[in-house]
Amino acid sequence: MTLRSPRRAVAAVQVRALDGDRVLDRPDKVVSEEPMEIRVHGPGQEPQALAVTMRTPGHDFELAVGFCRTEGILGSVDELDSVAYCLSGQAEQEFNVVTVTARHSVDLAGHERNFSVNASCGVCGKRTLDQLEQHCPAVADGPIVARSVFAQLPARLRAAQSVFDVTGGLHAAARFDEHGGLVALREDIGRHNALDKLIGHALLEHELPLASEILMLSGRVSFEMVQKAAMAGIPILCAVSAPSSLAIRAAERFGQTVVGFLRDDRANVYTRSERIDLAR
Repeated sequence: MTLRSPRRAVAAVQVRALDGDRVLDRPDKVVSEEPMEIRVHGPGQEPQALAVTMRTPGHDFELAVGFCRTEGILGSVDELDSVAYCLSGQAEQEFNVVTVTARHSVDLAGHERNFSVNASCGVCGKRTLDQLEQHCPAVADGPIVARSVFAQLPARLRAAQSVFDVTGGLHAAARFDEHGGLVALREDIGRHNALDKLIGHALLEHELPLASEILMLSGRVSFEMVQKAAMAGIPILCAVSAPSSLAIRAAERFGQTVVGFLRDDRANVYTRSERIDLAR
C-alpha cells in the first residue's frame, strides 16, 4: 500500500482567460472537490458505510464526527472512541475513507444512504420533521444579542475566509460569541460540509452544546442547516441569503432565531426575534 499526503483544499489549473479583446493563457487556482466515505462501527462490529459526501479536503475528521453528531449517531465526545483514515487493504491510500469508532454499538437503521451526499443538496431521506424532533430537543434560551452585533457578522465572516480569497468558490460556516467575536470558522465547497466540520471541531474540543453562540452562514438556510445547528444546540442562525419555508418551520419548533438577508445594517428576522435587542 502506498501512502500519499492528504489532499489539498486548492488545486492548480490552466485557464484561457477572456478579457475584452485579449485572450490570455494563465495558471489559476480552484477549490478541490473529492468524495469522502464515512464509515462507523461500535465494539465488536464491522465498519459500515454511513454516507459518501463530496467535500473539500481538509478537516476530514471534524467532518466525519460532525456528520455523526448531526445524524444522532454520536451524542457527545464521550461516545467517540476514535476517528481515523482507513488504512486497510493493499490499494493506494487516497485519504478518502474515514472510519468513526463509537464506544457503543451502532445501529444504522434509518440512516441508510443509497446515494452520495453531494456538495449542494445536503442529506436527504428524512421521513418527516416529527421523526427528527424525536432526537433533537429544543435549544436553550441563549443570549440576547444587540442588533449592532449582527450588522458586523457578514464582513467578519468574509474577512476570515482564507481559501475563498484564493479560489472564490467556497461556502463558510462560523461561530461567533454574543459580542460578535469569531470563535471558529470552517470552509467547504458544500454548505452542509462546512457546518458539519464546524460542529465536529466543537465536539472534539468538548464545547458542545453551543448554547450561547451565533451561527453565521455564507449561503441560504435550508432545513438541513437548521437541523444540524439544533443538534449542536445553536440558538441563533444568521445568513446572507434566505431561509426556506421548511427551515423556518423547523426553527420555530426547535426554538431557534433565524436571521436572513443579513447584509450591512439590513436583515429579515423570521423566527424568535426576542433574542435581538433592537435598541442597541
